[in-house]
Amino acid sequence: MTNHTMMRRRTGAVGVLVAAVILTGCANTDLADQYREGTGKNYVSGNGTVTEIPASERGDAPTFSGTLDTGQSASSENYKDQVTVVNFWYAGCAPCRAEAPDLQALYTQFLPDGVAFLGVNVRDQLPTAQAFSKTYGVTYPSFIDTGGSVLLAFSGVVAPNAVPTTLVLDRDGKVAARVLGQILARSTLEALIQKVLNEPGTAGNTT
Repeated sequence: MTNHTMMRRRTGAVGVLVAAVILTGCANTDLADQYREGTGKNYVSGNGTVTEIPASERGDAPTFSGTLDTGQSASSENYKDQVTVVNFWYAGCAPCRAEAPDLQALYTQFLPDGVAFLGVNVRDQLPTAQAFSKTYGVTYPSFIDTGGSVLLAFSGVVAPNAVPTTLVLDRDGKVAARVLGQILARSTLEALIQKVLNEPGTAGNTT
């Protein structure tokens, strides 16, 4: 066997290994399939998988701050003591556009219960984000997070390549539930919100 042949085989083996590492690093088979398809859609979305976290197993509350599309500054302190729905999105993401009416409808539904809704735009500049909200009738605010600081605050909970992702935070600001990918049924997120809303005043408080 020549040195040239051996080098080609080694190079091929390295290529296969790199591809395997990339694909097995995805959260689920759907993500790997999207990678292999090479559709060029410029985003990788989840499959709507729902994860619920028992109160006793929830991690620390993320601390975040930034500028909203209203021009106001806000932080996690503004959402203390209330159930909060956080949706990661951007305008060019087709699933984000598809689920926007459901998010707005749920925001309106739960507004009397004091549930806050908060978007986190991970890619767009302010004019694009504002145009999206106007087009789809979204009236709750969004962070303009092109620097990624809010996304980073949720590191380990939100996969940076899975957009959209929706989180439900309990009254302590801890992540109680996650929908990875598009919300496939409004009733699913509605039930998650209602369940957290029905919990005692603080996570883990059974009195």
